[in-house]
Amino acid sequence: MREKQAQAIYLRELFAALAMYCLFVFGSNYIADPMATSPARSAIIASPILPALLMVWSIVRQFQRMDEYMRLWSLENLGMAAALTAAFALSYGFMETTGFPKLSMFVTWSLVMGSWGVITCLRSWKEKSQ
Repeated sequence: MREKQAQAIYLRELFAALAMYCLFVFGSNYIADPMATSPARSAIIASPILPALLMVWSIVRQFQRMDEYMRLWSLENLGMAAALTAAFALSYGFMETTGFPKLSMFVTWSLVMGSWGVITCLRSWKEKSQ
């Protein structure tokens, strides 16, 4: 499969799963908000994990479609993003002991994904300019 075709399939799968995730998040909050605490409410609140797993599935499928060079390049980008996030988490952990507010894991996840995207864009731009 050609790289552009694989990329198009990946983006369709990922954004469809992301749209479903958004619907599940808003829908589960709307449905669960008036409910009393119960196992059913917990299941409804946790339901966005299903489309999140579809996002994971689309990412895994994309890695399987990539050639060896692109797979290595993408994993290097992810490694740099993980290292950047680890450095942030470590330094912020020290700041929390001085009174800074505790951050949610949503912040960490957003930082990993955001830095992965920025690093990928910067490395792509650098390769095109050479």
